[in-house]
Amino acid sequence: MKPINQQPNTRPRRRPDLTLPLPPPQPQQQIAVPLPLPPSSSSAATHQHINFSELNRLNRIGSGSGGTVYKVLHRPTATLYALKVIYGTHDHDARHQIRREIEILRGVDNLNVVKCHDMFDRAGEIQVLLEYMDGGSLEGTHLSDESSLADLTRQILSGLYYLHRRKIVHRDIKPSNLLINSRKQVKIADFGVSRILEQTMDPCNSSVGTIAYMSPERINTDINEGKYDGCAGDIWSVGVSILEFYIGRFPFNVGRQGDWASLMCAICMSQPPQAPANASAEFRDFVGRCLQMDPARRWTAAQLLRHPFVTGGAVVNHNHSSRLSSSSQVHPTYQLLPPPPQFSSSSSSS
Repeated sequence: MKPINQQPNTRPRRRPDLTLPLPPPQPQQQIAVPLPLPPSSSSAATHQHINFSELNRLNRIGSGSGGTVYKVLHRPTATLYALKVIYGTHDHDARHQIRREIEILRGVDNLNVVKCHDMFDRAGEIQVLLEYMDGGSLEGTHLSDESSLADLTRQILSGLYYLHRRKIVHRDIKPSNLLINSRKQVKIADFGVSRILEQTMDPCNSSVGTIAYMSPERINTDINEGKYDGCAGDIWSVGVSILEFYIGRFPFNVGRQGDWASLMCAICMSQPPQAPANASAEFRDFVGRCLQMDPARRWTAAQLLRHPFVTGGAVVNHNHSSRLSSSSQVHPTYQLLPPPPQFSSSSSSS
């Protein structure tokens, strides 16, 4: 078979004057890969409802004006929990609000906050299943070793920073609500009087909580023109508690179980207590940052976590003045490094 006789292609293969527009550069394609989940300190049973009938009450481990706490055993997993039975009868709206708050608190997952696992509404009683802390509360603790006290303080502030970033104010920080376990983990407990803050950061002026550890502006609303910042109030309570641990007694010149009028006068009409002169300059300054009469001058949990007392850093002597030097609690020959930037109360949670 003869090959087909093809005519030679006489057309030029390319035209030098012809240009074709190139497509615009495309952004590098992003592959959708799910982010890894953050490490969790909670058990696998978290967010799974536990059958109330599978719990055995072992013994009572605490009680107060808000309710009674029992140690309970979850039989299928042999896990110990704390079961808090909240006192009082609650109408439908109150129960709905309590359930809403507890459901939010079930999402709290931090090594320095007692985990809230579940809630039961049984025979008119609201019962909350909590992480069990085998070391009990820090009430009555006397810890004059500043290194150990700094570690304890760091853990409390870490939990409080976590809560405040999530718009949760505790409002009843005190030694009996600070728990410890056999691993020396310190955790904030008892959210019976906590409040989930709205985005508007509305003041929370209710009278719940323990007056001995309340901030002055919360007891006497005339002090700060009726304005109450719950986060700043928590910081005052931390300062009173830490100072109490150091000196081994309630730091005001009145018993913490005293009558309302005596406590009010001591907290609202006297100068805030100070750390003793034999304490380090760092510790004295730390206490001063917490126990400011003006709530706007108190450091936040984020700032206090970077304080030299907590971090073990040294204080430095500055010849120039700064806004830090105006605190009466600062040792006259010391100035701390400038504070870290103030965290906005509207910051989103990390």
